[in-house]
Amino acid sequence: MKKFLITTAIPYVNAKPHIGHALEFVQTDVIARSQRLRHREVVFLTGSDENALKNVQAAEKSGVEVESFCKHNAETFSQMMQVLQVQYDVFQRSSSPQHHQASQLLWEKCKASGDIYQKEYEGLYCVGCETFYTVDELNEQGECVEHPGKPLEKVKENNYFFRLSKYATRIADLIEKKEIQIVPEKREKEIVNFLKGDVQDISISRSVERARGWGVPVPHDVSQIMYVWFDALNVYQSGVGFGNNELQYTSSWPADVHVIGKGILRFHAVYWPAILLSAHLELPKKICVHGYFTVNGQKMSKTIGNVVDPFNVVEKFGTDSVRYYLLREMSTSEDGDFSIERLREVRNTILANDLGNLASRCASLSRTEVFTVIAPTQISTTVASYIDQFKLKEAMDEIWERVQTLNTKITQEKPWTLSSGKAKYMEEVIQEFVQIAFDLQPFLPETGEKILSYFLQNKKEDFAPLFPKIHQ
Repeated sequence: MKKFLITTAIPYVNAKPHIGHALEFVQTDVIARSQRLRHREVVFLTGSDENALKNVQAAEKSGVEVESFCKHNAETFSQMMQVLQVQYDVFQRSSSPQHHQASQLLWEKCKASGDIYQKEYEGLYCVGCETFYTVDELNEQGECVEHPGKPLEKVKENNYFFRLSKYATRIADLIEKKEIQIVPEKREKEIVNFLKGDVQDISISRSVERARGWGVPVPHDVSQIMYVWFDALNVYQSGVGFGNNELQYTSSWPADVHVIGKGILRFHAVYWPAILLSAHLELPKKICVHGYFTVNGQKMSKTIGNVVDPFNVVEKFGTDSVRYYLLREMSTSEDGDFSIERLREVRNTILANDLGNLASRCASLSRTEVFTVIAPTQISTTVASYIDQFKLKEAMDEIWERVQTLNTKITQEKPWTLSSGKAKYMEEVIQEFVQIAFDLQPFLPETGEKILSYFLQNKKEDFAPLFPKIHQ
């Protein structure tokens, strides 16, 4: 059976991770966990994009050697995922020898198709995005839309180019036929509109001098380093054996799902399929696109001082409280806002009063009864369907409606007053609650496991509160 391959975007490691990174990793983890619960052999791949010029600049500013700087920050990203209980299988660093080898192989495949050529180029380069922009792609102030306020570099040099224009019509057709799915639909329309416009070839190298000698060398040209996006996208393949382990690669590739932020959609939905088509390799099946976080209504910024450290938030509020916020307090594919005050409110009301209260009531009511509960084997059909559509908030909403319905049922029917049939009643209630806990596992893994462990073993001791309230 072919493995289910799912990936996060490969983040730059020019700084420590923030809460926006946590959003994507947790979303991806939900999909991966749900597939494991459906008995699929999952490969969850993530990693670190280390060959970017912005990493070099950040290392120089810190007075640290680039390799050590990238290694340290890559380890911090890995640690953040562990704190958030993100169960990845592969963490591929783009500075690894294996990845360099794979990227040079990919280059040679595209070159063999006649899709790489050399010419002199002059353009405006955004270091933040690691890409060139034309004037009509900038905002009214002549700035990058993703990085307003940061000046663009005017670059003139002799680079290698990739014939992106050659593949525009074919990719648009593949997307419209759903052979490459883009979720949500508005992101699909955005890409199709771009592909039906004047698509230009793209620069895929830079001078060794401008790259500070850091990155994947262009084969047979010591003067050039690969453009970071050409090799960064290839992490998805190099992490599963491309150019190194053919058996592993053929059993894993193509990717079933890429989970990415909206700002890098074009790289994944246009550049990446074109490169793969050129290299005669299989294409990813689905690209799921999420929005961005603001913090208290403002874009995260070191200047403003509102960058949220996920380690600190998890330490104070707990892993599942943070995961709940990331998954239900914003639409999965739209922008949302992060607020410590709202997180505290969510934990103390929705989590403590709804789910925590239901668990405590069920434990108390079951303590004097003997009954049998069957362990679930499948996620509820509706929840699984929402997850597959990248509607994680809707999946959580559906689960929460069942939590509230069960709470209301107990309140209205007062099972503690029953003179007979109490065990049968509690068996039905606990069976439903256990299914809820099973469905919650991809979203709130610690909580789901605690509930299942207690009730499937028919324990009779006190049930510790799931979400003790936090008031500071």
